Amino acid sequence: MNLKKYLVRALHRLQKGPGYTYKELLVWYCDNTNTHGPKRIIKEGPKKKLIWFFLTLLFASLVFWQWGILINTYLSYNVTSSLSIGFKTMKFPAVTVCNANPFKYSEVKHLLKELDRLIEAALERILQPTPGNGSESLSPPLDLELWNQIPLVLIDEHDKDNPVILDIFETNQTAVGNETAVGKEAKKKYKLAVKLCSHQGSENCTYRNFSSAAQAVTEWYILQSTSILSKVPLHERIRMGYQAEDMILACLYGAEPCNYKNFTQIYHPDHGNCYIFNWGMDEEALNSSNPGAEFGLKLILDISQQDYIPYLSSAAGARLMLHQQKSFPFLKDQGIYAMAGTETSIGVLVDELERMGYPYSDCTVNGSDVPVKNLYSQYNTSYSIQACLRSCFQNHMVEICGCGHYMFPLPEGVAYCNNQDNPGWAYCYSSLRSSIKQRQICIDSCKETCNDTQYKMTISMADWPSEASEDWIFHILSYERDMSTNVTLDRNGIIKLNIYFQEYNYRTISESAATTIVWLLSSLGGQFGFWMGGSVLCLIEFGEIIIDSLWITIINVIGWCKGLKQRRARARYPDAPPTVSELVEAHTNLGFQHEAAGAVAGPEALPPEPGTPPPNYDSLRVQPPEGPDSDTE
Repeated sequence: MNLKKYLVRALHRLQKGPGYTYKELLVWYCDNTNTHGPKRIIKEGPKKKLIWFFLTLLFASLVFWQWGILINTYLSYNVTSSLSIGFKTMKFPAVTVCNANPFKYSEVKHLLKELDRLIEAALERILQPTPGNGSESLSPPLDLELWNQIPLVLIDEHDKDNPVILDIFETNQTAVGNETAVGKEAKKKYKLAVKLCSHQGSENCTYRNFSSAAQAVTEWYILQSTSILSKVPLHERIRMGYQAEDMILACLYGAEPCNYKNFTQIYHPDHGNCYIFNWGMDEEALNSSNPGAEFGLKLILDISQQDYIPYLSSAAGARLMLHQQKSFPFLKDQGIYAMAGTETSIGVLVDELERMGYPYSDCTVNGSDVPVKNLYSQYNTSYSIQACLRSCFQNHMVEICGCGHYMFPLPEGVAYCNNQDNPGWAYCYSSLRSSIKQRQICIDSCKETCNDTQYKMTISMADWPSEASEDWIFHILSYERDMSTNVTLDRNGIIKLNIYFQEYNYRTISESAATTIVWLLSSLGGQFGFWMGGSVLCLIEFGEIIIDSLWITIINVIGWCKGLKQRRARARYPDAPPTVSELVEAHTNLGFQHEAAGAVAGPEALPPEPGTPPPNYDSLRVQPPEGPDSDTE
């Protein structure tokens, strides 16, 4: 019951409202608030009242302006970077080593035979132009079908509006006058380019120009060999590459000997067979006991430079990369070369990056919130932005070109591109690779990892072995590899690597929020207190007057609606309806009248039952009394 009474009182209180007007409410607020300024507005004279009103309005505007700046600064979610240096025993990085040449030439020569004959004939026409050196003079004749799919052409750009384009194997060379298109003057006047068409015989073509013929030949050979090798099964490509037992001659980690069995083999499209030390897939990662070259990894590699593919690999050496455990090595982006005939020492420093996640930065912890399907997950490796960008490009290539590029993993149910099944793949690939829109889509879709470890390397080199020691070193290494007393190794195929931590100091670069909620509240309060001498209680007072104003407004609106309803009722019924008291009085009078009529008429005055004859009203008439005093005629 007490609760019901309380609710009824509260309802009556809400219906009644604050009980004063807007003006009374404003005067009350100015007289009772703890904020400086409003009190002076109502207590000073007319002139000072105007001055204080202007000052209060000015400083209140400044407060709101500063608050807007502070809130916008907070919502921008800026970060600050801090650098800290620590000391601890660290995990030795995963080390990936590959040969700069992906395949042994002796193993793939039968696949690239026609391609090599084509490029040799083309170079002969470019470098040594003589009459009758066309493809028809060669025995056996060249297979120009392979050439026509992706040809090399010469472009005369003297007339920019009307460039002259000639195929190297064209027999009609009259377009350039008396000089042939591939003469000595052509080396000055003509540029070599790769012609890419949407399909063979199409006029929808593009030309990739190069400032050097060497670059054009390399690019052309890569495109053609990619088409050929994409049709070779993976196990065959692995067999044609460099095997671990042939490539890794010696291994030493700290004081413990190791061999090629301590490396994990993966196939990399750019470099063929690659071998990873300390990848951490099947066993725990190794820790480094101490900094310095004595406690690092020492390798001796044989790259067999004499078996390189002449037109595919123009650089000789080993490609290596240091990276985290269980991450895929992207050697083309982050790898370094080690030169043959040298001892390369690599001192390592570790940087750990710790980024703040959403909303401070658009980074990801494990790639689960990235909309791009990671094609490198088939290797059971962790997420990286390089894997995401390449997966994004390959997905677009499959969607637009109808096949996948040989250099990237394939989605399920998709085949690699080649000239026979996809004649316009090179044109599609080139257009997609040069598309800024496609690149931006992938950049916007992929995210950096929130935590990352980077290895900073200090590289130094020296000739190895020295002239004084090369005889005995090559004898020993040749015997250990081939069980032969003859020297089968030379300086052009041997590389020695030393990889170690320079020191155990590691740097942690971490991000922290530049503005926090505590900073925001203190800054808002500081501005409010500085300009108007206010506090949180003043804000509560201001909130109170706003609530009261809304309350008064609601009461006024309800009253206005009731008045409008009554005015509409009066307009509809001109005569005023009877009041309650009038209705009660009329009802009472009517009751008295009915009682009087019932007393005079008796019971017969009641309404007859249905079907009864009408009463004899004459019998009810009052007869005059009989007697001596009655009137007689």
